[in-house]
Amino acid sequence: MELSALRGVGAATLARLQSLGLRSASDVLLHAPLRYEDRTRLTLIGHLRHGEDALVEGVIQSVEKGHKNRAQQTTWRASLADASGVLNLWFFNPPPGVASALQPGQALRVFGPVKGGLVGFDMAHPELVRLPAPLATTLTPVYPSLAGLSQGVLRRLVSDILALWGRDAALLQDYLPAQWVAAHDLVTLREAVLHLHQPAPGFVSGKRPFDVARERLVFEELLAQQLAMRRWKRHAKFGHATALAGGGSLAKRLLESLPYGLTGAQVRVLREITDDLAQSRPMRRLVQGDVGAGKTVVAALAACAALGAGQQVALMAPTELLAEQHQRNLTGWFEPLGISVMALTGSLKGVARRKALEAVALGHVGVVTGTHALFQEGVAFHELGLIIIDEQHRFGVQQRLALSEKGRQGERHPHQLVMTATPIPRTLAMTAYADLDVSVLDELPPGRTPVATAAVPDSRRDEVMARLGSACRAGRQAYWVCTLVEESEKLEAKAAEEAHQTLCAALPDLRVGLVHGRMKPRDKEAVMRAFKQGELDILVATTVIEVGVDVPNASLMVIENAERLGLAQLHQLRGRVGRGAVESSCVLLFSPPLSAIAKERLAVMRESNDGFLIAEKDLELRGPGEFLGTQQTGLARMRFADLARDGALIPKVREAADGLLRDYPQAVEPLIERWVGAGMELVKV
Repeated sequence: MELSALRGVGAATLARLQSLGLRSASDVLLHAPLRYEDRTRLTLIGHLRHGEDALVEGVIQSVEKGHKNRAQQTTWRASLADASGVLNLWFFNPPPGVASALQPGQALRVFGPVKGGLVGFDMAHPELVRLPAPLATTLTPVYPSLAGLSQGVLRRLVSDILALWGRDAALLQDYLPAQWVAAHDLVTLREAVLHLHQPAPGFVSGKRPFDVARERLVFEELLAQQLAMRRWKRHAKFGHATALAGGGSLAKRLLESLPYGLTGAQVRVLREITDDLAQSRPMRRLVQGDVGAGKTVVAALAACAALGAGQQVALMAPTELLAEQHQRNLTGWFEPLGISVMALTGSLKGVARRKALEAVALGHVGVVTGTHALFQEGVAFHELGLIIIDEQHRFGVQQRLALSEKGRQGERHPHQLVMTATPIPRTLAMTAYADLDVSVLDELPPGRTPVATAAVPDSRRDEVMARLGSACRAGRQAYWVCTLVEESEKLEAKAAEEAHQTLCAALPDLRVGLVHGRMKPRDKEAVMRAFKQGELDILVATTVIEVGVDVPNASLMVIENAERLGLAQLHQLRGRVGRGAVESSCVLLFSPPLSAIAKERLAVMRESNDGFLIAEKDLELRGPGEFLGTQQTGLARMRFADLARDGALIPKVREAADGLLRDYPQAVEPLIERWVGAGMELVKV
């Protein structure tokens, strides 16, 4: 049903509703309130308490209008009295409907937050109705909204649609069979929606009505997500790809050139990947592992299968720094084997770019590394057999789809391997990546030492710098990482430059380098190379060094403003040290006072180096958004479910999805369309 057909929904209101994602009557019925207000109980003025919301009835005794202030606002004060006392009502420029109600002798019911005033109690800009009027029998919802769209408009719209739904069940159908709903101890969709918008005060079967509603809606939403992911996985299995099984000799030569052997976990994961690549359907596999678990080597060995079959490999990374590091590593491994490797990034311009694009299009380049520049217009591959996406959570769905389309030839798709050094909690992986086969590198190479971590207040900065100086004079190297709460490369660069100047002045005998996101790629590369080769003692950097930088001799890291970062990012940064056999340390500099969450984050970092444990805690503290990336569809847009809170439901939801697919397949597509929408075909490609 079109919202424009409803009373009071003109063009301006319709535009605001659409901005909230409300485009149909069913969207409005599933618009979850933020909270509820209890307007079912009246409070005598004499019993009011400061700081509480209250519903009061009384009669206007007097109205005073003050002078206009600098903002041209006129202050109105109305005295509302009942038998127990007087309440001051304050308004600034009250709208006509409110102004007309503020007349001596008018009986009103008002609702709002109470404040203890100089004389009695005050209530600023309360909602009011003229008496007589019926008292509410259900809790009053407060909805997510935006400027120009009042709670009154939203409540009236919901009420009107609920009335229409009572006459036309097609507005929001319950696709789950009644016996199936009962078997899973859920209420019907109609009961859930009514409880959602018009919950009675009190409890139902030991639970509040809106909790009963949320359980049904959370379960249905998670179920739809699970079904959508499985649908995509089935779709991918029926797709076509070139079977890649001829890279054994190339992989063997690469292994023989490595100065170390593979861990048991690497051998296991590589076997899972090569088994997938040998199939004539596109591989869709996620490899996750902690910092330093050896994902890049596994990816290179996987690439051998495509290269051995004469096909190209594209490796996409989120930053130029990481793309260039991959290019260096892969060049060192593959060029001795006669395979060319090239980096294709946004900084490549003019003739150099044209020549690079031509070489890729003609198939003269075996492995192409790059950022999002890999899927820009003008980039064409000769025959792309395998796509490797590093730090997959940094990319949006459309970016991954665009790269996949670059390698599509008719009905044949490239294989796809996605990697992350951010360990994904099991509950999240079971839902967000139900469409992917998941491999876990759960073993670190021998020789890696745990990083000792300490949280230190900023007041001890001089002491930290002295410790850093001593370590560097003993032959070690160190990072000093600058972070800001604002995501601004300009501000972060300025902070890094200031830190660089401070360290140069405090430690004049040491060599201090600087790298940040606003530097030219060539300059960044030169500084990073100097640090890696031991020509610099200290590297001052922004979070551009979060992923991919590997300097085994760097054994000390200082992270400024550590309280502003999430656990996943702190763990990623800390992973830049402890990459050799030398004992390593990480100092988390913080500015007190700390919030409760910040204290908990720093405590977790001090106590654990286990990336999976840290990921579980990060999910609990921040929710799934950080793991999925801000541009993702699907889970990042969940309306009712919260994986940090509802993760325990996932096994039950997976079991329910099995039963629904088996016994009620006709319910699957409508559920996916309702909760995930038409964009689902893009997810996880």
